[in-house]
Amino acid sequence: MGAEAARVLDYDEYYGKYNHGSAAPELDLDAETKPMPARVPGVQEQIRRKESERAAARMRKAPAVSFPAAVGALIITVLFIFVMLAQIQYNEAASETVRLNNYIFSLMEQRRTLEIAFESIIDMKEVERFARDELGMSRPEKERIFVVRDKHSDRAEVFAGAEGTASQSFGEFLSSLTRYIKR
Repeated sequence: MGAEAARVLDYDEYYGKYNHGSAAPELDLDAETKPMPARVPGVQEQIRRKESERAAARMRKAPAVSFPAAVGALIITVLFIFVMLAQIQYNEAASETVRLNNYIFSLMEQRRTLEIAFESIIDMKEVERFARDELGMSRPEKERIFVVRDKHSDRAEVFAGAEGTASQSFGEFLSSLTRYIKR
């Protein structure tokens, strides 16, 4: 009962199945003495056809992405990239605007300081003396000053805001132009 009894569950190549629970010793037949199973005509073709059907079923069951879904995903990805690039450009423009506003503010402060310094340096009496003595200028007399009156007055129309659309603004422009021409 040695090695032969220990092989209770063994694959039988002759029958193509497992031997279940046989404690009997296996017969040791040589390959030449084993009879070959009879070949049934068309079995191999049926097996190949069944295998190809199974492979086709596996391919059909595999999750696939439709073309419109793939194109839609690609478009969404491209739009997302454009939005991100636009956000980056917006942030850069905003930081540049803040930097330029700070620079303008510093220039306005510098201008105000320079104007104060300039006004404190200039003495109007000294300028009048220079104009009278060096340049030969004099103040005009009251009777030499004339006010010129014009019959026609200047006129301008300024639109307060852009509440309307472009077509409304264009219509208002045309109506104001026709009123001006009629006058």
